Amino acid sequence: MTDGTNTDERQAALIEKGRLLFLKDCAFMLSVADLKQLPAGNEPEIAFTGTSNVGKSSLINALTGRKTLARTSNTPGRTQQLNFFDLGGYARLVDMPGYGFAKAPVETVRAWQELVTLYLKGRPNLRRVCLLIDSRHGVKKADLDVMTVLDKAAVVYQVVLTKTDKISAGALKTVTAKTHEVLAKHTAAYPVIFPTSSETKAGIAELRAELAALTTF
Repeated sequence: MTDGTNTDERQAALIEKGRLLFLKDCAFMLSVADLKQLPAGNEPEIAFTGTSNVGKSSLINALTGRKTLARTSNTPGRTQQLNFFDLGGYARLVDMPGYGFAKAPVETVRAWQELVTLYLKGRPNLRRVCLLIDSRHGVKKADLDVMTVLDKAAVVYQVVLTKTDKISAGALKTVTAKTHEVLAKHTAAYPVIFPTSSETKAGIAELRAELAALTTF
């Protein structure tokens, strides 16, 4: 039998570790449009991806406690390269191009897709991909396509539900259950789903704790 008190203490310690890590200085490193530009070093990398305008930049800002570290925009497809951020020398956060309905020329979208695919397959220090899904809409075809790519690349990914402040508790419970059903069919999917809100900061502390465990901190 597990001691509930000890479990609570361990969770509190993990959350504190996550809080301290994301208090570290987090600075923009570079934007990568070609794999030759990837930064050297073996620091663990945690990437963030999702449909255009799902809230990637807002989530990164919320995790790091900054307002403008990652740019936010109402225009889908603003992130057009791999944007790297150094987190206190302990890890790197990678803001990946949004997929789906990015408003860009077909050639440009194809180039983004190729860059992302090659990065996923050839980056040994990529520890986790956070796949962001808008909680108001649930898993869409574009998300399923990306899950298939991640499965083939054998990259562990976990779903982060965004914008949970915009739906009811009942709706969140339903979308979470349906998402679990989808993930059960994908080999590289991490089984734990993190519901979050960049506005209210719900779930941010728990996600920080999860990501901190993947780093050298």
